[in-house]
Amino acid sequence: MVLKTFGWSFAVTALGLVAAVFYGGWTAFGIVAILSVLEISLSFDNAVVNAGILKKMNAFWQKIFLTVGVLIAVFGMRLVFPVVIVAISAKIGPIEAVDLALNDKDMYEQLVTDAHPSIAAFGGMFLLMIFLDFIFEDRDIKWLAWLERPLAKLGKIDMLSACIALIVLVITSMTFAANAHQHGGVHVDKAQTVLVSGILGLITYMIVGGLSGYFENKLEEEEEAEHEAEEEAKKTGKPVSVVAMAGKAAFFMFLYLEVLDASFSFDGVIGAFAITNDIVLMALGLGIGAMYVRSLTVYLVRQGTLDDYVYLEHGAHYAIGALAVLLLVTIQYEINEVITGLVGVVLIAWSFWSSVRRNKRLELEGSAAEA
Repeated sequence: MVLKTFGWSFAVTALGLVAAVFYGGWTAFGIVAILSVLEISLSFDNAVVNAGILKKMNAFWQKIFLTVGVLIAVFGMRLVFPVVIVAISAKIGPIEAVDLALNDKDMYEQLVTDAHPSIAAFGGMFLLMIFLDFIFEDRDIKWLAWLERPLAKLGKIDMLSACIALIVLVITSMTFAANAHQHGGVHVDKAQTVLVSGILGLITYMIVGGLSGYFENKLEEEEEAEHEAEEEAKKTGKPVSVVAMAGKAAFFMFLYLEVLDASFSFDGVIGAFAITNDIVLMALGLGIGAMYVRSLTVYLVRQGTLDDYVYLEHGAHYAIGALAVLLLVTIQYEINEVITGLVGVVLIAWSFWSSVRRNKRLELEGSAAEA
């Protein structure tokens, strides 16, 4: 079962890691491995959500999502999107960006370095909003209860996440303004770039969140209408409209899943920029990670049950929060990319270990109750 479901992912992993060694030696191997783990970690909760919705679809729409959807997720968001980010931020054409990445790494590195403040501000704000919206939401299951309980109470204040994110952005941009004053105005443009890029990141998050909410509401409306149609069909004996409703609901499910995939893969791509500027390593690492997310989604659907490690979602979001802070810090200071990657891995491992301990404790309590 595991080999059948994850077979393609294992094959892609082997090819990707071998390609990394040939491309940049064992350092490249390590970076690709970290990027793969990071992508899987950040997208784990996405796979769980995907599985929960995907199991409601019929076989046809499941196949559409796992074929067309994977092409969009792997090749579109993980491979093409990083090139587009670099091209836009460095103000060059996509083909030129790929050519420079492959043939003139020094020039490409310089362009990415110059564009880094805008990339980091944009991505940092996007990731920060994901993290803040998560920790300010009241949840039945709490990992770090001493921290999450008071934050959930604060989260009842409307627009708190956006306010905090904007305060962080203003402080970040003012830091550049202060530096500009100290260094004769060298950083004036960077301060403005940080502010504008951060606001654009916030707007992008709100648009993606708005679309996700729209599709989710539409999905609920269609499911409710479908249920009513089924009840009516039982009374009248005319089940014709039920098929149409099911098709429409499945279509909205597909659109909703694609928006979710785009948003989660976006944080993976942005997080990757905190680890490496090398577009080849980024494509390899994120591509491998995306394949595992697909396989995990299929596995969860086929098993008919979601994962028992309940704190992994928390760990993934704390990793997102850490990446957001680190990205904003890298606007001003250089941080070793290995350290940046390991922070996320450590948080995920910690949450996994906590989940295992919780499961063992519940099992012991259950055994004691039976005795």
